[in-house]
Amino acid sequence: MKYQLLPRLSAEEYASLEKSIIAHGVLVPVEYDEAGEIIDGHHRVEICEGLGLVDWPRFVRKGLSEVDKRTLSRELNFARRHLSTAQKQAVIADQLRDTPSISSRAIAAMLGVHHSTVQTVRKQLVDGGEISHHDEVEGRDGVVQPARKPIKTAFVPDRPNVAEYMKGAKIIRAEKQKLSHTVRLAHMQMVSEQGQASAPIWWKDGTGPTFPVIYADPPWKFVVHSEETGREKSAENHYPTMPLPEIVDLGCPAARDAALFLWVADLANGMACMEAWGFTYKSFWGWKKVYPGKKLGTGYWSFDNLELLLIGTRGSVPAPLPGTQPQKCTEHPVGEHSVKPDWYAEQIERLYPGVPKLEMFCRSPRPGWQAWGFEAAPPTEPEKKLRPRKAVAA
Repeated sequence: MKYQLLPRLSAEEYASLEKSIIAHGVLVPVEYDEAGEIIDGHHRVEICEGLGLVDWPRFVRKGLSEVDKRTLSRELNFARRHLSTAQKQAVIADQLRDTPSISSRAIAAMLGVHHSTVQTVRKQLVDGGEISHHDEVEGRDGVVQPARKPIKTAFVPDRPNVAEYMKGAKIIRAEKQKLSHTVRLAHMQMVSEQGQASAPIWWKDGTGPTFPVIYADPPWKFVVHSEETGREKSAENHYPTMPLPEIVDLGCPAARDAALFLWVADLANGMACMEAWGFTYKSFWGWKKVYPGKKLGTGYWSFDNLELLLIGTRGSVPAPLPGTQPQKCTEHPVGEHSVKPDWYAEQIERLYPGVPKLEMFCRSPRPGWQAWGFEAAPPTEPEKKLRPRKAVAA
């Protein structure tokens, strides 16, 4: 069991998994490398062999290095296992020994823990001489950055000059807002015109396929205090938005038995949209945002550093196998405006292997998924992809 890097399941967890396999079979494929070594699914195979079964779902990972295989094994198992603090620290330490040049935040996002936990274990290993200190570390996006960011300083004028300084800053800000506003309007018109040609809504007239798994990130319209200044930081500065009635009117091409994963900017609107599309709310996953440079988000009643992915179902859709569910709230860095971490789509892929999936309002099509939106290529010209920020209805 070369890649069984986490402690064995407890007797209770093992019995629960065995009961599920007897009742439903193996729902999550066992992952192997090219040599037939199990990367993920040791307990599933052990239970199947004990029951006299000779066949179960398999998935072969090709082209991975030994470090990649060990990393994948920890990543797949860590979030769904109930480990003690000491056990978690041991797994984190093993990962740091394999990949000491990967940043603590990247490892934390991979394993679903807080980056401070990884940093604490890293310090212990560095102090103990087990790994070396790195002046530069690699983030999950592959970008190499300094391990410690320099302290930023700012010019503060003398008190008698503050009024004049603020007056000049106000003039500069007004000019920037005026320019940004003009550019935004032109950009929105361009995106809208291109999108109308590239995002036909096939399901509105009953044509085209339906899907059992739908992942959607609608371009919700935000309410701002000031149309002059508030819009400069709003979603509309990046892509055309849609009010709730327009999003609801779209509907979605869901199969009779289907699961919906819906990103929401406002909980009430998200619940209303889910219900109008014919889904029953079941749960949610939360994205705790990590802002570069420790900047906080915006918001009126609180800083918006948490975004929700609502989960709803229609018809007969089973919940994930016990022990395979991801954590409800995980921490990931914030990237380009409104771009969601790949981690969430990857969890959907893991929970529904081989099941047809559609991403609505798609930014960049994922392998194995169908895509709808401005950024999805027109069916007749797949090589000519349009690259505006977001998809809205034609």
